[in-house]
Amino acid sequence: MAQVPTPYKETTIIDIARELNVSKSTVSRALKNHRSIGEATKKAVQDLAKKYNYHPNDIASSLSKRSTKTIGVIVPLLSHYYFSTVISGIEELAYKSGYKVIICQSAESYEREVIVSQTLLSSKVDGLLVSISRETKNYDHFKVFQEKNIPLIFFDRICPDIEASSVILNDYQGAFMAVEHLIQQGCRKIAHFAGPPLLLISQNRINGYKDALKAYNIPFEEELLIDCGPGLEQENGSEAAQRMLDAGIRPDAIFGFCDPIAIGVMITLKKNKIKIPDEIAVVGFCNEPMDTVVEPPLSSLVQPAFQIGETAAEIFFQHIQDKTVLIEKKVLSTELIVRESSLKKK
Repeated sequence: MAQVPTPYKETTIIDIARELNVSKSTVSRALKNHRSIGEATKKAVQDLAKKYNYHPNDIASSLSKRSTKTIGVIVPLLSHYYFSTVISGIEELAYKSGYKVIICQSAESYEREVIVSQTLLSSKVDGLLVSISRETKNYDHFKVFQEKNIPLIFFDRICPDIEASSVILNDYQGAFMAVEHLIQQGCRKIAHFAGPPLLLISQNRINGYKDALKAYNIPFEEELLIDCGPGLEQENGSEAAQRMLDAGIRPDAIFGFCDPIAIGVMITLKKNKIKIPDEIAVVGFCNEPMDTVVEPPLSSLVQPAFQIGETAAEIFFQHIQDKTVLIEKKVLSTELIVRESSLKKK
């Protein structure tokens, strides 16, 4: 009869202590190179640990100190340039401060967001930094963190029903600037390809769009507020633009919720032999690297993703260093980078 293989068993401090006939505390101190342990004992412990490929359990160790030195991060999509850059900002400061980052994505799903938040809670993260999914309208899974006094910081997409620290862009200001620029280029029939309706950033950009029209005495037309469907990808912008044209709606300018949507719009306009910007000018939002590659180059609003991530991490460290720190809400400014896609010939 064939012998059943013995399951792999990870070496522990107890195993090393038993083999060397010393106490667990001696092994622990020897591994930390503590001066109270003799050189011969240190060498014996460290050699055996190396032989068995033993590594201290950082989580177990930190739990005894009531800190795991980890920050949980939830983003809607890791594949988006914006969110990957935010994560870089978070990780940069976390690394300098001796913290690790556990990154999860909701994939724009409320159900998945709940699951990953519970996973991070079970992992005993010291704080949670999150940008909510486009489906989220119940926030109970985040309230649990506050109930357990775990710092909770929202960035970009925030929860209007939770009083928590946050880092956002002035989306209203950005939308107003974009539409004002288009008006100054002589445009009067300006469409807005809007973001997911549940998101506060979508609502703020719509308000900025409407108020800019109002400021220049241009009436708001409901048909020019275009629904892009559930996604924020190029195909969503492209399909929405085709539906608009098929419906006989012909604006002279388009302000897209984000750059992928704006670029998708441009693709459809080109397929329909519509000249950009002469017939329809286009402005996006985020100022992604691809904006300079498309033809014509896309005008866009700067979304300082790295700074947003870094600022969110700064707020987290303020909270853990001083428990009396009050809720902090940071609003960052934007600027419009004007390129050929919105410059009308005068």
